[in-house]
Amino acid sequence: MDSEPKKDIEVAPALIAVHPNQCSVAVAVGHQLRVFDLLAGSAVSLTDDSAAVPFHTDNIRAIRFGAKGKLFVSAGDDKTVKVWSTESWRCITSVSSEKRVSAVAINDDGTYVCFADKFGLVWVVDLDPPLRDKKPAPLLSHYCSIITSLEFSSDGRFILSADRDFKIRVTCFPKKPLNGAHQIQSFCLGHTEFVSCLAFVQAQECPQGLLLSGSGDSTVRLWNVDSGALLDTCEVAIKAGLLESDGKAGEHDHAVTDLCTVLDGLLVAVAIQSLQGIILLSCNVSAKTLSVATVVSIAGEAFVPTCLGSSPSTGKLWMVTGVSNLPGCNYPALARVRVISGIDVEQEPVVLGDDNIPGGEKLLETLQGNASVDDNAFLAAAEAVKTAMGHLLIKKQYPSANRESRKKCRNDRKLKG
Repeated sequence: MDSEPKKDIEVAPALIAVHPNQCSVAVAVGHQLRVFDLLAGSAVSLTDDSAAVPFHTDNIRAIRFGAKGKLFVSAGDDKTVKVWSTESWRCITSVSSEKRVSAVAINDDGTYVCFADKFGLVWVVDLDPPLRDKKPAPLLSHYCSIITSLEFSSDGRFILSADRDFKIRVTCFPKKPLNGAHQIQSFCLGHTEFVSCLAFVQAQECPQGLLLSGSGDSTVRLWNVDSGALLDTCEVAIKAGLLESDGKAGEHDHAVTDLCTVLDGLLVAVAIQSLQGIILLSCNVSAKTLSVATVVSIAGEAFVPTCLGSSPSTGKLWMVTGVSNLPGCNYPALARVRVISGIDVEQEPVVLGDDNIPGGEKLLETLQGNASVDDNAFLAAAEAVKTAMGHLLIKKQYPSANRESRKKCRNDRKLKG
């Protein structure tokens, strides 16, 4: 009987987001949202008049800063999207979702926030004016496929949505998004497993930028979003020595969990399940190619990043590993923050020691919640994240006899036209 409730406890990976000017860093683990002000050198006190503490009541699944750094968004399994002002760190808008939220995005001028739910719907919220309670409007749909990532193109013309059914949809973002986005520009097709993450690289000849995507198929791919054309594929798990060249054994063990651009896209940092460190890719915008620059290992401790973050122009990469609700662990919200400095196309990156991390001990105490945790806990956390990601994103195959029974039991709420 005691084991029954544990089945309902979902493991959620730790997340990290960095202000575009590196003014602050945020970490989410479980329902906890922790923010550190790098300029003041102190923890940030969040204010939310719409709810009592804690601000989220279930696992946070998505956090991000707006492109100009004035807004910050958090959302997750409590079916709530919260928009924060980074000047006051007060929640300025709170939005209720019908389903659990899996991804968020903010357009460049901060007038719209989009979020995706686990039923495959993307919603849009108008932030002008920023009222406390807002009702979202349906924007587009992937029809019953969990959406894993949302991104606006560099020029704001498109909103891109990736899902667990291997596809990336490029949709024209309309002038009146509250009426829906009905014009599809292209599909980026080629991944053979779920698409886990998206990012853009600035390209002078392509105002919308070139798209990067990571996947459960252990690859990072480069795309032209206008046409949906695949420009290059980098088999990152093979390059890092995690997979044999045939790629057949343990594909899901080496999924790309996150990627982000560093130095305005000259380099791309990639996190892979089972890799204690990150891979740095060189992106040649003119040749439209990806190549491995180096593999940066985190020596001496069990650190498999669950999320990456950076400021666009700095040579620092922020990483977090951790998990919520780890079975058998004394820490309900386990997190460890590391920073790689000196990321440059012409020099060797350096993994900073805790004493040299911006913000130092105060930052680590704020964002990690604990000064130190046993390495074995982080190894267990890495395995828990891997299992949870597989359960969530790898589609289950049901025998035909079970399919009709499942259809009869479905109670999905459908949008009215």
